[in-house]
Amino acid sequence: MFSIASLEDLSLLRETLELECKLAQGQNGQGEVPKDFWPTYSAMANAHGGVVLLGVREKEGVFSIAGIANPAKVRADLFNNLNNPGKVSTNLLTDADVQELALEGQTILLVHIPQAARKQRPVFLNGQPLGHTYKRLNDGDRLCDEEAVKRMLAEQVEDERDARILPHFGMDDIDMDGLRIYRQMLKDEKPGHPYLEQDDFAFLQSLRGWRRDRATGAEGLTLAGLLMFGRWSAIQEAMPHYFLDYQERPEAKTELRWVDRLVPDGTWSGNLFEFYRRVYRKLVADLKVPFGLKDGQRQDDTPVHVALREALVNTLVHADYTGRVSVLVVKRPDMFGFRNPGGLRLPLEQVIRGGESDCRNRILHQMFLLIGLGERGGSGMPKIFSGWQSRHWRQPLLREKDVPEQTLLELHMLDLLPGPILDALQARFGTAFEQVDPLGRVILATAMIEGVVNHARMTEICTDHPHDLSQALARLERDGMLLSQGQSRGKVYHLPGSAPVSPEQVFAFGGSSGNSGHSSGSSAASSGNNEDSSGNSVMDAPAGASAGVSDSSAEQARRDEHGCLISPLLDAPVVDTLAALSPALRDELLQRAALPRAKARLDRDSMASVILSVCEGRYVRLSVLAELLSRDADGLRKGYLDALVKDYRIRRAFPGTPTHEMQSYRTAVGPDRKPHGA
Repeated sequence: MFSIASLEDLSLLRETLELECKLAQGQNGQGEVPKDFWPTYSAMANAHGGVVLLGVREKEGVFSIAGIANPAKVRADLFNNLNNPGKVSTNLLTDADVQELALEGQTILLVHIPQAARKQRPVFLNGQPLGHTYKRLNDGDRLCDEEAVKRMLAEQVEDERDARILPHFGMDDIDMDGLRIYRQMLKDEKPGHPYLEQDDFAFLQSLRGWRRDRATGAEGLTLAGLLMFGRWSAIQEAMPHYFLDYQERPEAKTELRWVDRLVPDGTWSGNLFEFYRRVYRKLVADLKVPFGLKDGQRQDDTPVHVALREALVNTLVHADYTGRVSVLVVKRPDMFGFRNPGGLRLPLEQVIRGGESDCRNRILHQMFLLIGLGERGGSGMPKIFSGWQSRHWRQPLLREKDVPEQTLLELHMLDLLPGPILDALQARFGTAFEQVDPLGRVILATAMIEGVVNHARMTEICTDHPHDLSQALARLERDGMLLSQGQSRGKVYHLPGSAPVSPEQVFAFGGSSGNSGHSSGSSAASSGNNEDSSGNSVMDAPAGASAGVSDSSAEQARRDEHGCLISPLLDAPVVDTLAALSPALRDELLQRAALPRAKARLDRDSMASVILSVCEGRYVRLSVLAELLSRDADGLRKGYLDALVKDYRIRRAFPGTPTHEMQSYRTAVGPDRKPHGA
């Protein structure tokens, strides 16, 4: 639970996804609930909850107490509005959620906003969900589009998303070979089960793959029946966004290269049952886990096998197959990754703790359970965590992404605190390192491994509360074990002597940038984006490498044959101005950017594809990218580039100053790229 008991606690605060500070002084100085509290209430309730501090002033990332003169009035106004359906759809707060805190003789209000349950979402304002529903994203309170609101409404009313009867679909759309294999697996698991005596149609009915609606009289194949046993062509007709993807990648952190891939391509049924059977065999093949013995007999089913089996079933039965993201399973030498469209139906902490279940596709879940696959009663995720813990591997990382909505599970076969890293930190900091608590050690180790670290990255690695992470980062900085760049949500940390490359180092000479843009004033600016956590290989540049000189001959010497800027501090050339490029490269980039140049409005996926194409192989400065795409630079960064960075599809040249006007971007491939959804 969030707590603040002293001025030191206040000084260590950082605004995050789960914390917002508002002045709340009111026109007469007595205090009032600010108007912008309500979008934050909606946004936090529809996301993961959070805390709002009323009576706290924020200036350049530093918080101080302003106080509220009449907290009783503010508290009363708050609850009056919360219980007004015309103001907000649902009141989630109790008296215990609004606390008065006294600091230095001033009173502030701490408002704890819980995450809304599935049946309560969307939490919206002004009596109308469309156009008045918000969700908490990296850069603050984001207004939800119509599709997102309708998805929340569907989740609210449909306990079983897969029970829907599909008109005009029948037994001809079922892969009968798969149904027969399922029947055999049921016979092996439960030899005397009564379903085994039924013909295929009755068997499918018993599985609820075919059902009759008593209220309407409608009868037919259910979505669960089609997804589990259907043919690829029929599944495509019913669910246009349905897609399954398995990739086996030969190296750690390799994205675009695979040695084995399985997707629906017409050579197999493309349904969930066959995907499970094929993919599970691939996941456990050559698994380097020692087999156990029980009563002198070899046990092939180790805790790691159980964890992988549960992770795969979990991915398939919890997926929202109306979503635009594919199901993705990745196998790498260092990790297994699972992605499914759709967010979690329960709070993240509850899912990890177990004991409660709210499966999106309950019929599919029951189909897997019947043949001994999957876990009941919310015990699946604890089984995954305990399986990984049995090998002392890094704790599984379960997280959600909001745009597009998806759930990600990463199972890393790595130690969280590698011995050589701990030895290096001990040598660097001496006895001071012995006083660092376990969370601080993880932060320092991550900073050494990845080059830079920020609040967002640590929330991915650790299960600690965001408030505790903020305090730990601030204490390490105060003690001199970390240094920082940027402010507020744009702040990143690094070990002393390991500062990230700055734009000024790369663009040190005059005239190369195509315009004056040498001011570093924006390097400390924060747009509320803390998503860069890649810590990629700009840190590997030679220490003390020269940033260059300012005469024109040196400038020419630092450009390659295509006219791109070359810096020993970066691992790829930079397109910093179109004027310096060779005609061939300039024409190629203009051709790649032709679609947005020709269309003022472009769908999000198409624009992202163009950006990735333009930035392939080279860093492209933001101003140049905006010129190529005929778009506003700030809009490009906030609307597309920040999200692509967070998704590890693109990387910044200067992670230490994410909002700098000279920021440049390169498509992430090969060792640079972390797994997309895995």
